[in-house]
Amino acid sequence: MDEDGDLILCRKADEIQKEGIIAIEHSYCTTLDLVGRQIWRGALLLADFVLHHGPSLLQGHTVLELGSGVGLTSIVAAMFATEVICTDIEVGGILELIKANAARNCKLMKANFIVLGLDFFAHDWCPRVQAKLTNVTVVLVADVIYDNSVTEAFVSTLQRLLSTPPGKTVYIALEKRYVFTVADLDSVAPCYEYFLQCLRRAQAKPPGSQWQVEQLPVDFPQYFNYERVKELVLWRIVSKCL
Repeated sequence: MDEDGDLILCRKADEIQKEGIIAIEHSYCTTLDLVGRQIWRGALLLADFVLHHGPSLLQGHTVLELGSGVGLTSIVAAMFATEVICTDIEVGGILELIKANAARNCKLMKANFIVLGLDFFAHDWCPRVQAKLTNVTVVLVADVIYDNSVTEAFVSTLQRLLSTPPGKTVYIALEKRYVFTVADLDSVAPCYEYFLQCLRRAQAKPPGSQWQVEQLPVDFPQYFNYERVKELVLWRIVSKCL
């Protein structure tokens, strides 16, 4: 933590001097409706992935992040991309928090950085979001799999996004959360399994039947200070709109 109470995310002292630091304001504990104000391990995993592969994957691209939370992954993406559209629902002042975190780290960011509201449950998105979708080629998502109704709305949002040209590549990072159930007499990850079920259902018909879906290895270097547990996973979906 720095003197203002902000979390400083870095790996080693010598790297602070060489590469700079990212300072993020966030909450340690919130109610369920304000979980976006916390930093979850999936976001840190995705930030590691983006930091390692950003020069090859994001340079020259317009990036959209869904469920951005405090904006960490979008800020890292903005070090490499041409434009980053950072989105979340407008609850608990989360969009203003993202803007404040972006301002804290503006010297590290080279991309045009836009913060917009986007609700998975909304039938109509704001005109600015709709207009930007025609430029988006990379979509980033972390830690949105924690409630089945949210998962359903998220997969529906993916279907909608991936039906809009140009073709897009989606990276989804999350942590499988296990619980013990009497019915199974075992530890299971019900929210994760439900996500896979929704994904398979989406792939059963167009446009999902055209998606290329695969789980990626997570053996890339770790730059941020967190425990990279075995439950952390990363998925990639590639959609080519004709």
